[in-house]
Amino acid sequence: MMGTLQKIVEEIGNNHSFLLTSHEGPDGDAVGSTLALASLLRKTGKEVYVYFRDPIPELYSFLPGVDAVFATIPDRDFDVAFVLDIGEVRRAGEEFCRFGRIGKTINVDHHLACESFGTHNLIDPSAAATGVLVFRIASVLGYCFDIETALCLYVAIITDTGSFRYSNANREAFVIAGEMIECGVNAWDVAEQLYENQPRKRLELLARCLPTLEVIKGGMAAAVTVTLDMYADTGADAELTDGFVNYPRSIKGVEVAIFFRQIEERRVKVGFRSKGKVNVAIFSAALGGGGHHNAAGCTVDGTLDEVKAKVYSLMDEVL
Repeated sequence: MMGTLQKIVEEIGNNHSFLLTSHEGPDGDAVGSTLALASLLRKTGKEVYVYFRDPIPELYSFLPGVDAVFATIPDRDFDVAFVLDIGEVRRAGEEFCRFGRIGKTINVDHHLACESFGTHNLIDPSAAATGVLVFRIASVLGYCFDIETALCLYVAIITDTGSFRYSNANREAFVIAGEMIECGVNAWDVAEQLYENQPRKRLELLARCLPTLEVIKGGMAAAVTVTLDMYADTGADAELTDGFVNYPRSIKGVEVAIFFRQIEERRVKVGFRSKGKVNVAIFSAALGGGGHHNAAGCTVDGTLDEVKAKVYSLMDEVL
């Protein structure tokens, strides 16, 4: 691991132009770790271009550097591309996968089954977030954290650990978060932005979602659903469903939570969450997706009823 870190630091020192990207439907770790690395590189004199296939969720609009994220890649050469928190390179989007004007690719990730597609692959499933790996890069580089970089890194870690509630919230995550607070991050300000600042239509969508609750498999699993009609009725969008899966997971006795999110009439996004006893990456992988032991997801073709039947049948086999 240290050898890979050293090689990455050498690439940073030996190159000038950097393209940064992360996965489709970016979450807090994807946004926070990418913006933290972008800030670090810019403040060490590098030229940085940040590309995301999908828009940054409004929830993270308070982060420094979010206004310098682009939805297209310019037709020019880059010395190095950093791909963060991706799992599979295809999740960066078709435009990035087709783009060939990159000298070297550095893959930074903490997904258990991440593809080793980079020139250098910094992959550590024991890291609580990809933001942790960015911190390690910064440490080897000897970077002195400023408030902007620290804020982005703190958000990456706090969101991917569920505010330090998830099982991945290890000692390293707490230590790094503490260091970011020492750099000037205000924990309450961040919490207020993330958890006390939601739009009304998110609650209206949640009010439609919760009555769909299904408790199945003798109480071991529970699911909730959001349909296209619910979006139409509330004016909300998929971005506002973040965290909905935590409601079924919070039920006493439930080990696996499932979130069905309809994205087309015959296409459904399925999210799995575990309390720790069940490896939900098994379900996701069987349906063509990926993820971690405790958090995984996939996209399945079919009507909502067809997809549910497929998922529940798979759970019968595993549970």
